[in-house]
Amino acid sequence: MRMLLLIPGLLFLTVFMLIPLVLTISSTFVENGSFSLDGYFRFLGDAYFLEILWTTLFVALLTTFCCVILAFPAAYYISKLNGGKKAIMLMLAIFPLLVSPVVRSFSWMIILGRNGLLNEFLLATGLINEPLSILYTPAAVAIGLIHLFLPLMIVTLVGVMENIDADLFLAAESLGASKAKAFLKVMVPLCVPGLVIGSTLVFVGSFTAYTTPALLGGQQRVISTFLYQNAITLNDWHAAAMIATIMIVITFVVTGLFQKIAAILNPRG
Repeated sequence: MRMLLLIPGLLFLTVFMLIPLVLTISSTFVENGSFSLDGYFRFLGDAYFLEILWTTLFVALLTTFCCVILAFPAAYYISKLNGGKKAIMLMLAIFPLLVSPVVRSFSWMIILGRNGLLNEFLLATGLINEPLSILYTPAAVAIGLIHLFLPLMIVTLVGVMENIDADLFLAAESLGASKAKAFLKVMVPLCVPGLVIGSTLVFVGSFTAYTTPALLGGQQRVISTFLYQNAITLNDWHAAAMIATIMIVITFVVTGLFQKIAAILNPRG
């Protein structure tokens, strides 16, 4: 009887997500009224498209890696707090999500521009002799995406870390492990599920993001802006559907790799 409660949600997802997705993907295999893979061969053999694809993958993976490195100590600190302090720190961590990506991107444009706050500071301190060209580069896109998705990684890791029994660390130390070794051997493996979930959310969000790359990337195209160009500017919906399908496949492949890495790091699950 309880299974009947799933029907409304499953029906909604089927009608508004699954069916359109299947129709979009299936349309990419039809060309001139017959089955064809020529469109995919053209895309995968196009050096321009491959450059865009590698740039997008690099930025998404770099963003994911940086979010893991930055979020882990912050999440560990927050997980050790109690009561109101933890609530305040979590609120501060989540606060950037409440600000529009457009506003955040324009803020980074002011900071990273040739006459921006960062270059003015570096010039004033004598660390550089001429302004750095950071804006409209993959680095600028990665910085904007890290700012955008870091809260997701922090919140995900906090949810895992706060459920880890502190007695496990005491047991490891009583058996001769140093605090650093206990952290690496106890905390890190137990955080693998949170790392996988957080990494998946950050990678998928970074790989498919449009607003931040469009504003901070300039002529440095990523696959989402390339899809938009084909769909809206060129009105080539068939090419846009193929790009979307390639994005979906890559997302599933990378997510599967994250799961494989998690299984290696934590074989016991």
